[in-house]
Amino acid sequence: MKLLLAALFITLSLFGGDTPVEVVINKRDPVYQLEIDKYPKFEAELVLKNGTPVRFCSVKAMMNFYFHPEKYPEYGVGNRSEIDKMYVHDYLDGTRVDARKAWYVFGSRIVGPHGDDLIPFKSKSQAELFVKKYGGSRIMDADAVTFGLIHYLDM
Repeated sequence: MKLLLAALFITLSLFGGDTPVEVVINKRDPVYQLEIDKYPKFEAELVLKNGTPVRFCSVKAMMNFYFHPEKYPEYGVGNRSEIDKMYVHDYLDGTRVDARKAWYVFGSRIVGPHGDDLIPFKSKSQAELFVKKYGGSRIMDADAVTFGLIHYLDM
């Protein structure tokens, strides 16, 4: 049995291809150091091109990381080109949505885990329904989200 395991180990070492990336799911937000699992309605996630997921407590936190990943060297991201996918959760139904296709409400009465934040939705009509109930001064697509806006939300 030991011989079989040793042979299997050697075979995998020689012919297994690239060393697999160890995927570690972070429990704390890299930007604000908040426990992510406490805020499931606000959770956001980036997936790096090497397959590593990085979780965040909110859209604002993820966008802070996205615009300046070099501030977080422990994640090994030198620039935005190393980010493959971005996800948010629709605030009304929890559906996981591609962050680049989502709609966001700015200026609502809902406050995120670290203060003012953008509230994400899978469609503009979902965002409009939210605004009727919780207010909001602007509905925007992902292209309208800038670092200036994220910085303003952090003030």
